[in-house]
Amino acid sequence: MKLVELLKNFSYQVVKGDITTEVTEILFDSRKKVERGSVFVCISGAVHDGHQYAKAATEAGAVAVIAEHEVLVPEGVCLVVCENTREALACMSAAYFGYPANELTTIGITGTKGKTTTAYMIRNTLELAGYPTGLIGTIEVMIGDRRIPSYNTTPESYYVQKYFREMVDAGLKCVVMEVSSQGLMLYRVGGFIFDYGIFTNLEPDHIGPSEHKDFAEYLHAKSLLFRQCKMGIVNYDDEHMREIIKNATCEIETYGISEGADLRAAEVDLHCSEGKLLVSYKTEGLIALPVTVGIPGKFTIYNSLTAIALCRHFDIPEKMIQEALLSVKVKGRVEPVEISKHFTLMIDYAHNAMSLKSLLTTLLDYHPKRLICLFGCGGNRSKSRRYEMGEISSKYADITVITSDNPRDEEPMDIIEDILEGVRKQNGTYVTVPDRKEAIRYCIKNAEEGDVIVLAGKGHEDYQEICGVKHPMDERILIQEILNEMPEEERAAL
Repeated sequence: MKLVELLKNFSYQVVKGDITTEVTEILFDSRKKVERGSVFVCISGAVHDGHQYAKAATEAGAVAVIAEHEVLVPEGVCLVVCENTREALACMSAAYFGYPANELTTIGITGTKGKTTTAYMIRNTLELAGYPTGLIGTIEVMIGDRRIPSYNTTPESYYVQKYFREMVDAGLKCVVMEVSSQGLMLYRVGGFIFDYGIFTNLEPDHIGPSEHKDFAEYLHAKSLLFRQCKMGIVNYDDEHMREIIKNATCEIETYGISEGADLRAAEVDLHCSEGKLLVSYKTEGLIALPVTVGIPGKFTIYNSLTAIALCRHFDIPEKMIQEALLSVKVKGRVEPVEISKHFTLMIDYAHNAMSLKSLLTTLLDYHPKRLICLFGCGGNRSKSRRYEMGEISSKYADITVITSDNPRDEEPMDIIEDILEGVRKQNGTYVTVPDRKEAIRYCIKNAEEGDVIVLAGKGHEDYQEICGVKHPMDERILIQEILNEMPEEERAAL
């Protein structure tokens, strides 16, 4: 492919060389091996400045460099200067992979909370209705049957376009992706227009030296999605909704519980059935149907309303929407593990005080006989998190089971002792079981009719990190092992 074909859709200046030169690959990470004939894009990161590696890249075989200012390159190498190389990378990547977004229905979800669950709800519904759908999110990238672990909520733009191309080649028709504020601010979703943009909610988060300088910048970054989509679907009840869409260039639809929303939830009922925690309601406005969702909590109302608001644009039969929402599961997000009709067992990723409080108060809305919270804290991390989580669990849970998480380079019992400092500030009952499998076994063997047990902290993770080594450990597998090890009569009594 000629370099000039990659330089469409953004402004640039040719400082040196011939832009009709052939290029074989786009590179932007100085740690990657440079392929001869490639074009190197200089990206300025939080730690490293790619401009420092331009000379080394050309010496290794790069035939062109894209930079934000002039850099030294050998004779015969093309140098192109532009205002923002992150924007350039997005546009170049889209061109390199043949503009795959044009062959997909693209759905982007932004917000502080709810992105992951909403993405899975939408994908579950579209798939059930016969729309093969890919997913790019916090937990994983899904391309048909392939599962690729995620390292960022929104990958770098090159990988977004690469995944889009793989989805098209695999026969997928749609893609739903989580769009972080960093992803928007750093052009990771540049180079194309979303068909649908979704806003869940906004709370102070991701504010600090390496992210956003203040809340205003964070809000602005989130709002960018609605200048880059054809249809916006937004949470009417969020206090920042009007600021988010203030400069929107798309059509807008709203959802919520309030009377002014275009799609509304009414007659909300949180209830338990044979160990399952459910949410039921009826929708009003743009579509009217009864809904029951197999994920607990009031936040589930908003997440599922979002999915309904989106999926109605696909003319999906109401029965399929209802079926999809009832059956949806999100790995590690209040994920039910159905082992008994007498008590409820769930896995959740809550790994800080704020998320643990939200989780426990959500489960208390179901009035369990006892709320049992199992968790640990990671090593090599702030001790204040341990105190805070211990205090929160002891305040809201009837029983706290303190165990190991990812101890990393610390002794598990040292971490547990820190957690106990917080636990003892409140009056909740507690027990310490350092081995996580044994802690889960303790919860299951001592469960009573009507209890709700939540295993917090690990969520979708399938490993335990000890002294720099990640050992396989999936709580779902541990639960199955525990069940297999139980005497037949005990297992039958669950």
